[in-house]
Amino acid sequence: MTASLVTGGCGFLGRHLVALLVARGERVRVLDIAESAPLPPDVDMVAGSVTDAAAVARALDGMDRLYHLAGIPDLWLPDKSRFDTVNRVGTEIVLEQAARRDLQRIVHCSTEAVLIPWPARGSRMVDEAIRTGPDDMAGPYCRSKFLAEQAVLEAARGGLPVVVVNPTALVGPGDPNGTPPTRMIRMLAAGAMPFHLPCRLNLVDARDAALGHILAAEQGRIGERYILGGETVAMDDLIHRVAALTGRSRKSRAIPGWLALAAGHFSEWLADHVTHRPPQAPLTGVRLALAGAELDTSKARRDLGFAPRPLAETLADTLRDPA
Repeated sequence: MTASLVTGGCGFLGRHLVALLVARGERVRVLDIAESAPLPPDVDMVAGSVTDAAAVARALDGMDRLYHLAGIPDLWLPDKSRFDTVNRVGTEIVLEQAARRDLQRIVHCSTEAVLIPWPARGSRMVDEAIRTGPDDMAGPYCRSKFLAEQAVLEAARGGLPVVVVNPTALVGPGDPNGTPPTRMIRMLAAGAMPFHLPCRLNLVDARDAALGHILAAEQGRIGERYILGGETVAMDDLIHRVAALTGRSRKSRAIPGWLALAAGHFSEWLADHVTHRPPQAPLTGVRLALAGAELDTSKARRDLGFAPRPLAETLADTLRDPA
């Protein structure tokens, strides 16, 4: 029986991955700072942070595989240094502890955001071969995830059996805390997004992205990265789809990029210095949307057999979810 550790297993993506591993008959352990909702029976819960080397060491004892999902997925925080502390330093601690064990495979969950340079370099299709640097990142979240991914790729070159996956914007049921893409869908459904950027988004079901992690563990090549993406949809089209599913017409006006960027700067300044609450238009999110990268997801489909479900099904399940 394979024993797998999932860091961040209590999060949106993590819970879907844990459920899939349990259904496959694996012995599963979760390392997370808090159990936000009951985990499946027989899952071993280790309370702790990836920034705590002792907790990571305890969680890794007796494990065959490691799925490293733990991190901060938000696009804004009052304390920007926490992105680096958790996403980069936490990953480096996990790698250091993993190197002391004879693990069969390690899957690191990165993000599409590290592949999208800001400012944009043109309109060409972006795939796993693109090379970006820390100065290309759209904000502190992206920079922390980029540096974490670089540490992982360096560990792979040093002999650690690591595969990287880069999920696109995650949507689907089972997201009680509301990651940024889920919040966007809910705002559209509630008619709470009067303005939008005329951009294109790649959305993937979190259940499919979870399966993509397992496929990467079993079929991915060490030191390679794989974009786990679903359907690319224009924002106008997404608005119409959500309106059709809710049965209510929702009007949202497209605004030019310069105005969205100005709104992002003002919204984030207000959040940083006045409200100390998440801004309605995080600057990092605005920049990523303006970058407008088209993602080539063919590598994961070809090499891993990754086959995400239709976006229509995902949107319907997202909107039905009481969370």
